[in-house]
Amino acid sequence: MVVGKKYWIIPDCELPPEGEGVLKGHESVVIVNDSDKEAVIDVKIFYVDKAPCVGKIVWKVPAQTVKCFRMNNIEHMCGVEIPLETQYAMKLSSSQKIVVQYGRLDNRQTNLAYYTTMAF
Repeated sequence: MVVGKKYWIIPDCELPPEGEGVLKGHESVVIVNDSDKEAVIDVKIFYVDKAPCVGKIVWKVPAQTVKCFRMNNIEHMCGVEIPLETQYAMKLSSSQKIVVQYGRLDNRQTNLAYYTTMAF
């Protein structure tokens, strides 16, 4: 039995600046592909005050692997630049069932914050 689902929403995204500490501020999406086929994932970005970004970001995760995508890595984002400190959300639509986890490291204060959450 393959674990996961094909559609995921991550509603609370906000890319923090890298900051000055050893640990750099970032966001990441970690995807597990439990299937026997490569997962091709279309990423839709929703913004508060402009039209969504559709059809520009496609991620691929080989069968039976895990892969991390960083929102501050322009290559991972297929050339789409996510603005810093701006509220947005993501919808992931996959060709295979996948499991998605979102994480953010925010070091804008001395006591940095890192959290992860499962997408829905």
